[in-house]
Amino acid sequence: MKLPMKYLFFFLLIIFSSVVSAQSKEESAYKQYRFKISTPPYGLAKVKSLVEKIPNDSESIKLGVKTYQSLSLREKFTYTMIHAEDYAQNCDIIEPMPQEHTKIFAYLDEPFPEYTWSERQRLFLNSNRDSVMSLIKESVTRSKRMGLNYKVALYTINAKEMIPFIISNFQNDRKDMGLLTLLFLIMKDNEYQPFLASESYRKLYGDTASHRTYIQYNKANEDLIISRAMNFYHKNK
Repeated sequence: MKLPMKYLFFFLLIIFSSVVSAQSKEESAYKQYRFKISTPPYGLAKVKSLVEKIPNDSESIKLGVKTYQSLSLREKFTYTMIHAEDYAQNCDIIEPMPQEHTKIFAYLDEPFPEYTWSERQRLFLNSNRDSVMSLIKESVTRSKRMGLNYKVALYTINAKEMIPFIISNFQNDRKDMGLLTLLFLIMKDNEYQPFLASESYRKLYGDTASHRTYIQYNKANEDLIISRAMNFYHKNK
């Protein structure tokens, strides 16, 4: 039986805390950094108020059609970035992995525990991809952070136009390995042959790879990823 949202939150918090306690302070800090989501400011108070009124005891926690359609584009963006509508059970506990801050994973994690964006939310993102890219760029430029939800949104809409911006944000402090993961995913889904033929692709997405597969971060790998991504960008712009 599915737990109500409030109990589910505490259950996940207990699991997360037990995982975090097994890691070093640096590793714990990075895990929290990696899972942080960005909160857009556009109509935030109104959207939060509407979300709080949605019953949370069902598998689909959606705003009613009429209310959803009454939201402006920016409000729909905020709604999607802070609230996932569809239940997606995940029984797997994420095992701690030493030195996560030195690893570039093959895939991005889910930004919403036990929930995922619904079909209408993904349709919204893809139908308004230019506006979504613009709002994410505006928000990230202001906050200096690209949260996990923003990265997954850019992956969802195949935002290859944003490659220079993604790289620029990574180079600000070289802390967010998820930005390099996003570059991997964009090159993979667009079947960029120099990447598909590389040893990195074989390690990350080959026959023996898994969702937790990674390559080690070092300057040589950073330079190679950025060089490939920029070559892909120039070829497709």
